[in-house]
Amino acid sequence: MENHSVSKHHYFYSIGLSYKKADAEIRGKFSLDTLAKTRLLEQAKREGIQSLFVTSTCNRTEIYGYAEHPFQLIKLLCENSNGTVEDFQKVAYVYKSQEAISHLFRVGTGLDSQILGDFEIISQIRNGFAEAKALGLANAFMERLVNAVIQASKKIKNETEISSGATSVSFASVQYIIKNVPDIGNKNILLFGTGKIGRNTCENLVKHTKNEHITLINRTKDKAEKLAGKLNLIVKDYSELHLELQKADVVVVATGAQNPTIDKAILNLKKPMLILDLSIPKNVNENVKDLEGVTLIHMDHLSQMTDETLENRKTHIPAAEAIIEEIKEEFLAWTKVRKFAPTINALKDKLNAIKNSELDFQSKKISNFNEEQAEIISSRIIQKITTHFATHLKNEDTMVDESIDWIEKVFQIAATAK
Repeated sequence: MENHSVSKHHYFYSIGLSYKKADAEIRGKFSLDTLAKTRLLEQAKREGIQSLFVTSTCNRTEIYGYAEHPFQLIKLLCENSNGTVEDFQKVAYVYKSQEAISHLFRVGTGLDSQILGDFEIISQIRNGFAEAKALGLANAFMERLVNAVIQASKKIKNETEISSGATSVSFASVQYIIKNVPDIGNKNILLFGTGKIGRNTCENLVKHTKNEHITLINRTKDKAEKLAGKLNLIVKDYSELHLELQKADVVVVATGAQNPTIDKAILNLKKPMLILDLSIPKNVNENVKDLEGVTLIHMDHLSQMTDETLENRKTHIPAAEAIIEEIKEEFLAWTKVRKFAPTINALKDKLNAIKNSELDFQSKKISNFNEEQAEIISSRIIQKITTHFATHLKNEDTMVDESIDWIEKVFQIAATAK
């Protein structure tokens, strides 16, 4: 297995946690908002880490980067979130070298998503890498890898039906509302938060319920007004949240707050209420369930809903995996060449130095020495020798690290990346 190291002591790692083992509460502790991600990147740079990027969504928080030891990355995550090393050890994962590469491919192509075939994560990866690159934290390996994952994502989306049908957390939430709230078209629906999930949920509500009693509230009112204008909905000020909650039959919460914004203290209900919390960290306090008639559903419950659409998507997994393997193998072949290219270049320089020295010696020793012909012949021999070494190193059965060490020792060369 290749080390995929930028030096003898640095390796490519993926560390993080996801919905698979970490519940919403734990994921909330490790979630990183925009400011926290920037702080993490800047700290990594100060600590001498040369290449690293971060993703943090409602389903996962991950760091991909080079380090001597994965704890360097774990420390960065814990120091810039509310998570602890102890919590991390209980639910997290650490992948190294090829395992880390394979993991990124599965995440970026929607095969590791909470809802199979959800391609929203690829934009998070692209954005995370762009931010890292802007801070000078992206080497050639990382850029090539991210581009390969983006390529695989596009190809899978275009050539398979793994993302066919309407299935996402926002769609699942609307389906849940329709199935569990009688006469939904005449109920009062309050949507609190108009980020990406909030916007998608709102659009699905309008499309599938034909409800004309949907009210939007967002801390930044102009964002809500922009969405409301598009869908012809009502917008209220954030200061009116308390009053609008009393009127609502269904509340959808999709804010980015780091602490709960709704709890039982602000609910004064005389009728049943369904609350859907689509936020990470959770934005609705569990204590609302103490109130009679209140049903609280979190996004983790919604994402477990399976239907015909998801079952159909599963049949396309083998085709998606075949595309991943094809593009991943191209990438790994590139990394192999990139790894031994400095050694081959150094070998060629050493052989050329020997050739020049010998030609100079023979030209002085032999009368009528044809230096031009000797140059042509010796250069062709050097090309054939280096080609033989390159072919050996390209062979999939070759132990590249050992072979490079052997070549450098025999020819007394020190390869440097060009």
